[in-house]
Amino acid sequence: MASSLSGMFPSQPPVPPPIPPGSATGLMATPPGPKNPNVTLVDELESSFEACFASLVSQDYVNGTDQEEIRTGVDQCVQKFLDVARQTECFFLQKRLQLSVQKPEQVIKEDISELRNELQRKEVLIQKHLTKLRSWQQVLEEINVQHKKTSEMTQGPLAYLEQASANIPAPMKQT
Repeated sequence: MASSLSGMFPSQPPVPPPIPPGSATGLMATPPGPKNPNVTLVDELESSFEACFASLVSQDYVNGTDQEEIRTGVDQCVQKFLDVARQTECFFLQKRLQLSVQKPEQVIKEDISELRNELQRKEVLIQKHLTKLRSWQQVLEEINVQHKKTSEMTQGPLAYLEQASANIPAPMKQT
C-alpha cells in the first residue's frame, strides 16, 4: 500500500498532536511527524502499525515479568499509531475540503453515486425479505389446509354421514 501512495504526501506537513496536559508552553523542541523528509504519513502509519504488533509479540514482552512496563510499552506504540492515524485522517479531510471548494460538482456526483448504491442495496434487501415472507406465507397456508383436513377426519364416521345426508335433497312427495 505504501508503495502506491508514497508519492502522494511528501509536501504535506503533519498536523501537530494535541498539547499534553501539564505542559507549560506546549512548544516542542522537535517538530512532530516524520524525521526524514522522504518519509510520508502513509509510511509512518504503516511502520507504527507494525510496531504495535511487534510490541505484542516481542520476546521482551513475552518473557517480561513487570506488567506495568509491558503495558506502558504497548500503550506508547498504540498511542503513536493513533496519533499518526489522526494526522493521516486530517490530511485526507483537508484534501476533501479542497476538492469540495474547487470542484463542488464532483462532491455532488459522489453523493449521488453513494445514494444510488444505497438504494440498490436496500432494494436487494427488500426483495430478500419479500421472498422469505412468501415462503412463510406458503408454509402457513399448508399448515392451515392440513389442519382443516385433520379436523374433518377426526369428526368420526357418524358426523360425516350426518353432514353428507344433510346435503341430500329430500324426496319429492307423490300425490
